[in-house]
Amino acid sequence: MSNNQNLSKNVKRLREAKGLSQEKLARLADVANNTLIKMETGENINPTLETLKRVAKALDVSIDDLIN
Repeated sequence: MSNNQNLSKNVKRLREAKGLSQEKLARLADVANNTLIKMETGENINPTLETLKRVAKALDVSIDDLIN
């Protein structure tokens, strides 16, 4: 499985485990809702490090937890 597939599955799994909607997580991470949707669907194959940091922080996980 590629890191991109891991990323999309992990973001969705972690978000749902915290009971967050995509919109709520996007607000918490201070990223565009569309950016988060593209991360979860695998459409965004190369999110910026800043985006990864913000999403990881909002989910209270490490970047490694998002991509592995």
